[in-house]
Order: sequence, then C-alpha cells, then structure tokens
Amino acid sequence: MAASRAPHASALDGVARNPALPTPLLLRLLAFDGGGDGPPRHALQRADLPERAVAVILAHPNPRTRIEFAMSAGAGPAQRSRLVDDPSPRVRAALAYGPEWHTPRTTVAPLPDDVCARLLDDPDPAVRAALLDSPYLAPPFTASLAAHPDPVARRSAARAWEELAPAERSALLADPDPDVRRAAALGACRRDADVTAALLRDPGSAAEALRHGLLHRADAERCVAEGRHLSALAENPSLPADLVERLAVDPDGDVRLAVSLRPEWDEARRMSIDFTAREFDRGDVAWVRDGLTDPEVLRRAATSTHPLLRRAAARSPHLPPDLLHLLARSGDPLVEALLCVHHPDAPEQVLMRVYARLGGTFSAWMAQTHPRFPRAGLAARFADHEDGAYRRLAVRDPAATPALIERLSHDPEVWTRQAAAADPRLPLHRLREALHVPELASGAGANPALPEAEMAAVLARAGVPG
Repeated sequence: MAASRAPHASALDGVARNPALPTPLLLRLLAFDGGGDGPPRHALQRADLPERAVAVILAHPNPRTRIEFAMSAGAGPAQRSRLVDDPSPRVRAALAYGPEWHTPRTTVAPLPDDVCARLLDDPDPAVRAALLDSPYLAPPFTASLAAHPDPVARRSAARAWEELAPAERSALLADPDPDVRRAAALGACRRDADVTAALLRDPGSAAEALRHGLLHRADAERCVAEGRHLSALAENPSLPADLVERLAVDPDGDVRLAVSLRPEWDEARRMSIDFTAREFDRGDVAWVRDGLTDPEVLRRAATSTHPLLRRAAARSPHLPPDLLHLLARSGDPLVEALLCVHHPDAPEQVLMRVYARLGGTFSAWMAQTHPRFPRAGLAARFADHEDGAYRRLAVRDPAATPALIERLSHDPEVWTRQAAAADPRLPLHRLREALHVPELASGAGANPALPEAEMAAVLARAGVPG
C-alpha cells in the first residue's frame, strides 16, 4: 500500500485529550481563549470532567466554549443542564438539541424534564425549535406536550403516540392546527382505516399512511391499480394477501424487494420472489428494527437466506451467541461490518477481516474502541508487514518493545507513525522529538507518558497563560 497522508493536528490538541493531563493544566487550558476560538474541543468534551473544570467552562466568556460543552457526549445531563440559564441563545439552543454525533455504542441520556420544560419556554424561538428537534427527548416528556399552547410542541407530542392517553389522542386529532392534525392522524392511522383513507387524500402524507396505516380494501385496490407509492404499500402489514401476491410480480424491482421483506413469509415463498438486494443496501427493515431486542424476531431475520434481513439482524447488540456466529459466517461484507459496529462480542476473525477490507479511519476507530479487537501477538505477526495499516496494529500488542515502538514511529506510513507517537512505551527522547513533528505532534501530546513539564511547555508555546 502506498504511504497515505493524514491531517495534521497540534500538540495542544493532543494534550487536550491526554488522559494523564493534570487538573491544574486542564484548568489553564479550559480558561484559554485560543485567539477567539476557545479551548480545544477535546478538552471541552472529555468525559468525567472534575467540578472545578466544569465551573471554568460555565464561566468562560467565549460562547463557542460553552456551546462545545453543551453538545458534549462525554458530559452527563446534570452537568450540561447548568447551561439552561446561559445568556447566549446559541448556547441554550446547543444544550436543547444535545450532541450532534456520538458512536453507536454510546448512549446519550436525556436532559431532566424540568430543564426541558424551561427550554421549551425559552424566549428565543431557536432554542424552542432545537429542543423539539432533539433526538434525545424522553418519550414521556414528548407525550406531555400534547396540551402545550404551541402547535409545534403539540405536533411533536404525536411522535409519542403510544404514550398518549385516549383523551389526548382525540384532542390532537381535532386540533385547530392542520399540521398537528396530520401528525396525529399518522399516529392513529395504524389502527383506524378511516383515518388512513383521509390521509391518502393528502399528497404530503399518502406515502407514510400507505406504509403504516390500516387499510380499507377498496383503498388498497385503488392504490395498486393507480400504481401510487407501491414500494411503501408493499410494506403495509394490513395489505390483503391477494394484493401482496400481485405486488410480488410487479415490474418494479424496488416493489418486489419490499414485498420480499414482509414478515409473514416463510423462507420458501420469500425466496421465490424475483428481487435484487443491492451490494450496499444496509437492510433497514422496519419489523426487524423494531424487534432488535426480541429473540424471535432476531432468529427469524438472522436465519433467513434474505441478505437484507441478515443485515438488519446484524444491527442488534442483543444477538445470542449462536446467531452471532451464524451471521459471522455469512460471507456478506456488510453483515460483518455491521456486527463490528454494533455487537460487543463480534468474533476476532470478523474484526480482522473488516479491518483489512475497510482500512482508513473506520478501521482505526474499530481497533481502538472495540472490546474484542485482538491485541496479543500482533507485533510478531505484523511489525514487518508490507502494508502499513497492519504495521500499525503491532503498536496494540502489549508485548511490543520500546525499541519496536520507536522504530514504528519512523515508519513510512503516517498512520503507523502516529499510532507509535501516542504509545506510552515510546522512549522519552523520541517522544520529545515527535512533539515538534507536525504529523506526530497531536499523538505525542496525547501520549500518557508525556511528562507534566512537557505538557506545560506545550501550553506555553501555544500561548496558554500560566
């Protein structure tokens, strides 16, 4: 493999995420304005920040600093909630929405209900809108918005349809705001064919109603005859069996594929349908997605010969060992990748195959974060491998010697050099050198073996006040 290029980051960025960073230096770094950019993001989004550090962030004069903390997946909701009275509406909006990104194995807890209620009453409309758009609201809080005076909030309440009392559902269905009525109808239509029939007359809701709503036979026949939204209709649980059979031979391949994924089929009938599963189709199948903790659903999907059902099952971290190993032997690269992302017990050989196949940032992330990714023996296997991505793995081996780590810090492959620069076994003289090599500075700054005096020197060179 030819040597690849990696983005440069500063030694200060590395020190900001160094797990051995002493609290006094952390406090200096957090108080830094960074020429108007605020402290490095890694410092603001560290997990388990001490109380003194949180206090510095909350009092920081730069709103960008407080925004980064408001959106931290490493901070708990109680810490982030202390920004609810922040003078900047941008900070309060960031708090209301929550983290923009987190890993699939990270859970973001919702803000307390009383904090959400205050944000919903915020005088700035952007804060209110951010809260209602947040993917982290607890369903009971969402349901509590059913009688809110703001129609946008009442519309959000319909997302928690199953949490609502019958009287609340009736009120939303009769709401004076048409958008609220539509959202409520999309919740009610799963059990009410008359509501579905009304939604079918609305071009903005017809496809979703056809996918989920309880259908009158006459409405289903008309939609089949007109060829309207047939891929959505093919997913509908209430579609009469004879109409399902008609769609199973529809000229449109997407329609046939949707029919092939219906939950009622036995395997023989499912695989008799002429469908094509695309190589990179990830298998977002509603009845499997809704049953990722249900052993029966997982067994049906994982043991199917339909590739999209197997891919859907591979998203579950709850697969029992026999199904996990069955999917690991599927030979489907996408199944293997999904297992690596979602399942904490993905087998070592699968992790290694995915690492070899995908490479780059994804493989580096997987090697660093997956609890089952191998460590022992990697130095003997890969230290002299022709591919630098594999030489990088040698750094993970607990038996790798300081001499080997130093050698790899000079490797032709930049990602390998960076991994070695961050390893605490790197000899101190080379670690000090790496701090001044642009592509190694960040890894060296993050190295937990970096002496405190060297960390302080990095801060001083970056202009962080003492």
